[in-house]
Formats: sequence, C-alpha cells, structure tokens
Amino acid sequence: MGIKSFQGKRETNQIKEKTQILVSDYMTTNLVTFKAEDSLDYVIEQLITNKISGGPVVNEKNELVGIISETDCIKHISESKYYNMPADTNNTVGKYMVTDVDTIDKNMNIFDAAFKFISSRRRRFPVIENGKLIGQLSQKDVLKAAISVEGNTW
Repeated sequence: MGIKSFQGKRETNQIKEKTQILVSDYMTTNLVTFKAEDSLDYVIEQLITNKISGGPVVNEKNELVGIISETDCIKHISESKYYNMPADTNNTVGKYMVTDVDTIDKNMNIFDAAFKFISSRRRRFPVIENGKLIGQLSQKDVLKAAISVEGNTW
C-alpha cells in the first residue's frame, strides 16, 4: 500500500480574508490647529513646542481653510528678519498659509495613501469629513502602519 499524500487534511476554505488598513486607523485626531488671524510668531512657537513641522488652518466652524508649515514660516523670516527690515504688521497665518490643500479620505487604504505621498511630495494630508477637519495623516503615520503589518498582507 502506497502513501497517497504527505500534506494531511486540507482545509476547504484556504483563502484568507484580507482586511484593509485604512487611513482612519492611523491618522492623528488630536491636532494642533491654527486660525488665519494667528501671528506667525505664535505659529513658530507652537511648532517648536509641539515638535511638529506644520498644521492645518481652520475657521470657527472647524472647516479647513489652509495649511501652514515650517517652510511658510521661513519665508516670512527671509522676507523681514534676514534683511533686518521692520516686522511686517500683517505677519498672519492667512498671509503665508497654503490655501490649495490636498486632502485625503479616511476610508482610503493606508498603502494607497503612501503612494499619494510619493507622487505629491507632501509631508501631511488633512482628513476631511462632511467639510470638517477630523484628522491628519503624516508620512510617519504610514511608517507606523507599515511596521505593524505582516509582510504578506501588503
């Protein structure tokens, strides 16, 4: 009598269910936000204190109106302080923020979001739901997701 199989009993359902890892699973929801009327000196202090490189700018309804970054603040410094010029009286976030902001959906797969980071060269994407800011996804959040995933689930 010969041996028929060394594999043992086979499962009838061998397909593993793949669960998607979504932006909402890794986005930051406790954000440091700014108002358009905030001074850039205040923003610079907040960026340093909170060890962040930028943040969303919202209105009184928590709707995203722009984003301010270290680079935007450096533009202000280069325009006034570097040349020892008097401080601009209109050194507000509203003057220096970027208003054409790319956003990301909370239901997007985290690895599709990683591709969006690569193709856009952005460092962060605000997450909007029903016109309101609900979170932010940074490149570091994508790295956290990647390190926590098993290699075969990519």
